Amino acid sequence: QVRLVESGGGLVQAGGSLRLSCAASGSIFSINAMGWYRPAPGKRRELVAAVTSGGSTSFADSARGRFTISRNYAKGTLLLQMNSLKPEDTAVYYCAADQRADIATPDYWGQGTQVTVSS
Repeated sequence: QVRLVESGGGLVQAGGSLRLSCAASGSIFSINAMGWYRPAPGKRRELVAAVTSGGSTSFADSARGRFTISRNYAKGTLLLQMNSLKPEDTAVYYCAADQRADIATPDYWGQGTQVTVSS
C-alpha cells in the first residue's frame, strides 16, 4: 500500500506562483507513475501533469509552459511548480500514483490540497 499526502496549496494572486508537494509513504518502490489531477468541467478529474519512473513527463494543454513537475524517486516525493497562475487554475489538486506507467486510472490518491487564485 502507498499513502500520499499533499501540501503547499494556498491563496495567490493571478500571475503568482505556488509549489505543491506530495509525500509518498509505504511501498514507494512499487510506484511507477505519479501525477497531479484537478477537477475539470465535464470530467471527474483531469490530469494536470505526470511523470513516470523513467522520467517521461506529460502535461495538460492548460498547464504546459507554466507548470513543471519533478520527482525524488528515493524519497518518494513529487513536486508541482506552478507559475503564471490564472483564476481558472483554482481547484483542489490531488496527488496520484500508479504501479504502471499509465496513470489514467491511478492506484492511489491523496486527500487533495486547495489552490485558490484571485483575480
